[in-house]
Amino acid sequence: MKTKFINEANNITKELLEGFTMAYADQVKLAKENIVVRKNSKSEDKVAVITLGGAGHEPALSGFVGDGMLDCSVVGDIFAAPGAQRLFEALQLFKREAGILLVVLNHSGDIMSANMASQLAGRVGIKVKMLITHDDISAGLDTPDDDRRGLAGCIPLFKILGAAADAGKSIDELYELGERFNKNVATLGTAMGKCTHPQNNTIISDLPEGEMEIGMGQHGEGGGGRQALISADDTAEKMVELLATKLQLKAGDKTILIINGTGSTTLMEMSIVYRRAAQVLQEKGTEVVFGRIDEILTVQEQHGFQMIIARVDDDHINYLKNYMSNAPYWTAIGK
Repeated sequence: MKTKFINEANNITKELLEGFTMAYADQVKLAKENIVVRKNSKSEDKVAVITLGGAGHEPALSGFVGDGMLDCSVVGDIFAAPGAQRLFEALQLFKREAGILLVVLNHSGDIMSANMASQLAGRVGIKVKMLITHDDISAGLDTPDDDRRGLAGCIPLFKILGAAADAGKSIDELYELGERFNKNVATLGTAMGKCTHPQNNTIISDLPEGEMEIGMGQHGEGGGGRQALISADDTAEKMVELLATKLQLKAGDKTILIINGTGSTTLMEMSIVYRRAAQVLQEKGTEVVFGRIDEILTVQEQHGFQMIIARVDDDHINYLKNYMSNAPYWTAIGK
């Protein structure tokens, strides 16, 4: 039995991308099946910034393709990597002397697709440099980067890299800028409601009424922090403490704070959580220089949110706040 407004289950990704690019035809277009690109291509003397990932997390990742952000998003099926061949097709479209920075969230399918496509690209003279995001701290504060998942912390990174690439930074400069952000961003998800897979109605995660889980993953995976539901303030305080400890925040640090709704969390709830999180950061003596409350990466209808905190340098702040973007969901993350 269908529980969502869809047609044939196997056509979900194709149809959602067609609808998306029709609605924002002044900003994006489909270059090939499941390859979303900027409507207005930038000059080939500038580095292309490309990402990949499964559908089902809208507006991520294609919602951040556009001027001053991503050049291309390569989309897989629901919660699935797009595969090496499709990514290789996208890399071929963006072959240029300046090179391609490929931003990959740390999930096994995406990493496998990216590694194989990059190898294929190298054989035909396409210059690709890979930047892997791993901002999820739910596996533990001492977990190596390679074992941490990529969550919504990639979205502000897209804004920073896209603005810097449009400004003419080289691929090595972009990589350094991105890695510096990458090492100083941490994300933690929490949920208190289920999400279902739109193709088969399978319940991906389910929590009994009155319970919550801190550490929920991007596809509804458990994070090991199941407990009785607590207040918004208590939730915010607990999450900020974990994130601040991971980042080793200290007085005088400049930070960004983003509350990302994962599907069915109201702006009311997210605003209340943001309020206390910002207060705790200020009590620690840090300056919140950039904040957002929005849905930037969802997990279908999951009732929950991801809290993203990053310690940022002046150049990160500059690219976040002072460079115009023109992507369908740019207002969620930048100027």
